[in-house]
Amino acid sequence: MDIEVEVRSFITDEEHKKLIELMQKNSEFVKDDYQVTYYFSGEKDLRVQQNNFFSKIWFKEGQIHDKYRKEIEIKIPKEDFEKIVNLFKTLGFNVEIKWFRKRLEYKWNGIKVTIDDTKGYGKIIELEKMSNDSEKDVVYNELVEKLKELNIKETPHQIFKDKFEFYKQNWRSLI
Repeated sequence: MDIEVEVRSFITDEEHKKLIELMQKNSEFVKDDYQVTYYFSGEKDLRVQQNNFFSKIWFKEGQIHDKYRKEIEIKIPKEDFEKIVNLFKTLGFNVEIKWFRKRLEYKWNGIKVTIDDTKGYGKIIELEKMSNDSEKDVVYNELVEKLKELNIKETPHQIFKDKFEFYKQNWRSLI
C-alpha cells in the first residue's frame, strides 16, 4: 500500500466553513496543523516540510496533482527543518516554492479528509486513501463518489495545474 490515491477540489469560503462543520459532526477529528513546505528545483517532486509535529523529507513520483502517486516520506525531528533545507541547498537544489498551509484533518468513512487554506493559493478539500497498484482505480472511483456525497465537484486536473504554475511564478508576491 504505497500508492497515494486522492481526489481534490478548490472550495469557496462558504463551502470551507460548511465542510468543517459537517466533518466536526460526522467524522473523527485527527489534527489541526500548520505546515511550511519547500518545493525544490529539479526533475523530481522533492519537498521538505515542517508541521506542528515533525519535519519530513518528501518525494512523490509522477506529476503534481496526478490521481495516483507513489510517495516516500522520511520523518525527522521538527527542529531539524533548517538543517534539511541547508543540506539540499548545499547539494545544489534551489527552493522553487514556499507553501504555507493551515490544515484540518479528519477520518471519515475510512477516508483521510483534509480541509486546507493555503496562503496565496486557496481553499481545498482533499480525500485520500492509500492503495496498492492493482486497486488504485477502484479506490479513486470510491473517492469521487464520496466527494459527490459532500456536494463538491472535483476540480479538473488542468485547473490545478494552471493554478499551481501561476503560484509557482508568483508565490513571493502572493504570500
